[in-house]
Amino acid sequence: MYQEFRRQTHAGMKRLMQVHVPLYERTSLFRIYEHNVIPGLFQTADYAAAMLSFWISFLGTPNDLEASVIARMERQRVIYQAGKHFSVLIEEQSLRTWFGTAEVQAGQLDRLLTVMSLPTVSIGIIPMMIERPCVSSTGFWIFDDELVCLETPTANIEVTRPSEVKLYLRMFGHLASVAVYGKAARQIITSVAEELPSTK
Repeated sequence: MYQEFRRQTHAGMKRLMQVHVPLYERTSLFRIYEHNVIPGLFQTADYAAAMLSFWISFLGTPNDLEASVIARMERQRVIYQAGKHFSVLIEEQSLRTWFGTAEVQAGQLDRLLTVMSLPTVSIGIIPMMIERPCVSSTGFWIFDDELVCLETPTANIEVTRPSEVKLYLRMFGHLASVAVYGKAARQIITSVAEELPSTK
């Protein structure tokens, strides 16, 4: 399924933030890979606002930024629900891609460290400058081995064909094989945060 963002956001960005809520509610296992952004479920309000303000301008949608940020924050309640698990892979480049000021980025990295302590969340960081088995051309989310969602600058693509979903699962496995977790992952995040310009 190919869903154009301009059609989905003709009345504002808030609707796009809410469209997948039922999917989140019924999904037990999330596999998430992002190569240049922090996943929306873990974003701070300031980080989300900086990012969404660009997309509102780019897509030419009505400016409902405040309502859209609130809707995105409300979606995050799923990470605290029992019976769900989030297996997340983030490229180190995502930690180094700014949305907003250095202060906003610092807050986002701190939020990521906090989220890593949740029992429902497992976050792996794929370091830069390592030998790796593959490179994915885009970020993607896998929902319960049944659905894959990915985004282009103009549309959301949903993949349901079982043979294709299996390929995304294989790709996720290849990427996970070079990710670091726990203390090593925290160290990468902390090191990136220390490189930010002083926000004092």
